Amino acid sequence: MQLNPPMDSVIAAGDRVIAISEDDDTIRMSGKADFDITESAIRTGAIPPAGPERTLVLGWNWRAPGIVAGLDAYVAAGSTVRVLAEFQGGRAELERQCAGLKNVTWEYTIGDTTDRRTIEEVGPRSFDHIIILCSDSLDQQKADCRVLVTLLHLRDMAEQLKCEFSIVSEIFDVRNRALAEVTKADDFIVSHKLVSLMLSQISENKELHAVLTDLFDPEGSEIYVKPATNYVAPGQTVTFHTVVAAARRRGEIATGYKTAALRRDASRSYGVVVNPDKSEKVTLGAEDRVIVVAEN
Repeated sequence: MQLNPPMDSVIAAGDRVIAISEDDDTIRMSGKADFDITESAIRTGAIPPAGPERTLVLGWNWRAPGIVAGLDAYVAAGSTVRVLAEFQGGRAELERQCAGLKNVTWEYTIGDTTDRRTIEEVGPRSFDHIIILCSDSLDQQKADCRVLVTLLHLRDMAEQLKCEFSIVSEIFDVRNRALAEVTKADDFIVSHKLVSLMLSQISENKELHAVLTDLFDPEGSEIYVKPATNYVAPGQTVTFHTVVAAARRRGEIATGYKTAALRRDASRSYGVVVNPDKSEKVTLGAEDRVIVVAEN
């Protein structure tokens, strides 16, 4: 199973292709040999390596140590993770499950994540990313309620400070997503729904298990959302074929894009377009992103 094989790989008889499509019967060969690629728009310069990052985790459940350990595989050396939660045994769990991290140092603080003063004392503005977890010691509605209160505090703080926090929040009940969207968080992970979707896809095609396992493994290639300026000149209208070609030259596979202007528009999938028509014309700005499968 190779999600991002070398670009000069030759597909042999009997090989199978991993494709993104609306359904298994909507995959069509284009029949084209030449594509509309704007060479002058492609960016090929070196990209500066990412620096250390600061991540704040608010709340606790059994996934928290795994998240801290998982971040160690993605961030640069010198990065930090601070966990704020009410769980008394959190420090001991982190010490047990997160020993020997190479890139991340962590700190654990006991506190109420629904208390405004407690959140302010942590200083959320100083963090690059904020992750809010649902408590697995409460029923789903109470756990989601606490997350929503925390999100509302962060939104109000962001408005007062005239800044935006990068927030990803977990919620248990998909019916609460509409309420969560009011808080203008960057995204929501509906953990139970995500598992259900994965299971339903694997039940239809068991080979997808290896694909999904590879995607979520920190080794090898994963899905990343990277600045569009890494690939094409900002403000220049090009076909998505051009974006694909630009990613290919970096050893990556472009699978879509995200428009910053629509990041709050639920009716437009928050600006995310996956698997666009490759002949489609797109104009990507400095704040827009390209969705790629890449090593790092």
